[in-house]
Amino acid sequence: MVTTPPRPGASGLAERSSAQLTIDGVHRTFPSPDGGTVQALVDANLSVRPGEFIALIGPSGCGKSTLFNLIAGLDTPTSGRIRIDGVDRSGQQGLVGYMLQKDLLLPWRTILENVVLGLEISGVRKRAAHAIARPLLTTYGLGGFENRYPHQLSGGMRQRAALLRTILFNRDIILLDEPFGALDAQTREQMQEWLLDLWDDFQKTVLFVTHDIDEAIYLSDRVFVMSARPGRIVAEFEVGLDRPRKPSVVTSPEFVRLKAEARELLNGAHASAAPLAEVA
Repeated sequence: MVTTPPRPGASGLAERSSAQLTIDGVHRTFPSPDGGTVQALVDANLSVRPGEFIALIGPSGCGKSTLFNLIAGLDTPTSGRIRIDGVDRSGQQGLVGYMLQKDLLLPWRTILENVVLGLEISGVRKRAAHAIARPLLTTYGLGGFENRYPHQLSGGMRQRAALLRTILFNRDIILLDEPFGALDAQTREQMQEWLLDLWDDFQKTVLFVTHDIDEAIYLSDRVFVMSARPGRIVAEFEVGLDRPRKPSVVTSPEFVRLKAEARELLNGAHASAAPLAEVA
């Protein structure tokens, strides 16, 4: 476990998430080139408790990223609601932190300047933002790299910077869309450990999209399985593994059982594929 970072009195950051996220009967339909429609999501329902770590798995093209765009307010449901703490927030941006697979660090800004971007957008003065970020860079393995530029860092280090930037946006709900998908296996394992430390310290509500069943089980409290398009939640299961978790847990009988259950559910989700388009 890493050293605990400065808490609210020193950093001004929220210490623990109090936000509950509810996806309530969400549908999202897009026009198709032939004049019909494509159903990306149909009656998607999901409820996430405050401070919970949730993983989403499902076939490629099942609508996981579409769902994230809706939660982030970058898109609006065709019908249904995105609720935070019971309030309909559909189409409202800036309420969640959102990180994609690509780190999207600004190449002309140093690592420190990239990490504080969310703070600056939130109106924190530059000097105060730097004072908040510097100890976190040290705590989470980026000490000494503050004045480097993104191209001077490895992929794993850039992902660390991007995740810290997302955390420092200081929202209770964090969306992580395959953040480790492009990393090699060894770096990916290191980043999983690092993310668990970060989540344990800040206790944000996290939704994590991955195609890796082992990763989903290892990181999360619950795993939700999405069907093939049109996407909907078809199953969920609790991950009752003790925390804090270490890599050795993947060889435990319970982990192996959960992996078999997840694979069976995912195979069923693949089998539920629907036509790409429907006539309007």
